[in-house]
Amino acid sequence: MTRLSVAEELESAANRIADMSRADLQIILRRAALMLRNIAGVPLEPAIEDALNSIATEMEIGRSDLIRIVLREWLETNAYLPVPLIDEESKTDGSA
Repeated sequence: MTRLSVAEELESAANRIADMSRADLQIILRRAALMLRNIAGVPLEPAIEDALNSIATEMEIGRSDLIRIVLREWLETNAYLPVPLIDEESKTDGSA
């Protein structure tokens, strides 16, 4: 179960809370608690934190998005993930 699906389930439950049984509400809340408990941040050195924050601000994206981009590119560069192929017929508008 992804964080997005848990969030959607919580929102749905909030919209129909009067119609939900106590047991169903307990299940949803326990899932959310479990997911929150299992979210572990990665401790980074202050210099790395500062660099990430500066680059994210410069690129006008969130810090999490930047970390996701950097990690994906590193995994692709080091052959841990396949590099997505660009279709020869697709338009890139000069930014391949």
